[in-house]
Amino acid sequence: MNRRHSAAAAITLVCALAVLAAPVQAFATPAPPAPEQPPKSGGAENSEASGTSGTSGKKNLEEVRAKIDDLYRKAGAATDAYNLAEERSKKQSGEIVKLAQAIVEGQAKIAELKSRAGAQAREQYRNAGLPPGAQLMLSGDPQLFLDGISRAHQGQQAAKGVLGELNRTQEDLETYTQDASTNWTKLEASRVKQAKAKKKINEQIAAAKKLESRLEKKERARLLQLEQQAEYKSQTAWLSSGALKEINRGASASGKKAVAFATSQIGKPYKWGAVGPASYDCSGLTSQAWAAAGHPIPRTSQEQWRQLPHIAVKDMRPGDLVIYFGDATHVGMYIGDGAIVHAPRPGRNVTITGAGSMEILGVVRPDK
Repeated sequence: MNRRHSAAAAITLVCALAVLAAPVQAFATPAPPAPEQPPKSGGAENSEASGTSGTSGKKNLEEVRAKIDDLYRKAGAATDAYNLAEERSKKQSGEIVKLAQAIVEGQAKIAELKSRAGAQAREQYRNAGLPPGAQLMLSGDPQLFLDGISRAHQGQQAAKGVLGELNRTQEDLETYTQDASTNWTKLEASRVKQAKAKKKINEQIAAAKKLESRLEKKERARLLQLEQQAEYKSQTAWLSSGALKEINRGASASGKKAVAFATSQIGKPYKWGAVGPASYDCSGLTSQAWAAAGHPIPRTSQEQWRQLPHIAVKDMRPGDLVIYFGDATHVGMYIGDGAIVHAPRPGRNVTITGAGSMEILGVVRPDK
């Protein structure tokens, strides 16, 4: 492995801690997380969870870490469901507004057409109800007769036109009304999904926070260390597989803008459903970064995975989005040298970590 790949192989979650206060240029190789120190013998020092309910020693703390991670993963999945329902609600609300405007315009048009049809009927009444042909025959003036034929023909065509337009407008109005009803039903369904997802998110986050709140300060610090070690292990395994061997492509002009936006958000807190500017969730960060680069993309990580072009991992370049986990519930932006910038979870800030520190589902390219 050449010098470049050897340096890239050491990028881990710990690099995030080194660059929280600085933009993306600080890609220096970090040291791996410090190893666990064996517990001192005797008394309360033999258990780091002496004041904690049901967590004693490294094994139990690791179980707590896994449980908290699972809760936040579930909250992330519910967040994606919430964001998608919200996006659909906005779209359906917009459709309903457009349809309502079309209905109002259609009703006004029908009123105007009925008025014109009524005027034509009154004109015929004033002519004693005689057909135009009979009126012309009784005129006795050949020129008036010829001029009248032309006017009568025009009048007949106008009457047919008014009636035809009236029928078409009424049909359109019925369609608009049906579409509005359908969109309203969909809107209500999306709102129900949003409410359920929001409840689930809050429950999962509350449960995770409750577990963390039971830990002592020293345990919480060690919990963060365990998170770093787990991600460092995954990143090291990913790099050892030769994943970076062929990843050496430069960013596109749009990709550079997206990376610049995303890395400028480093240090801002994660908040589910947030799209900035003060806080972000994972897909809120990536969608806003690409919007800033002039390429609007779907709001959620699942829709980003579903709708955007898929790219082989070996072909990814800075600005591409790395989708994580089998259900596509997390996303980060690749920034080069085996690293991503992402919004991890509640309680954490936008940061940089190894691209292989989580289970990679695949890579998508917004500007292909």
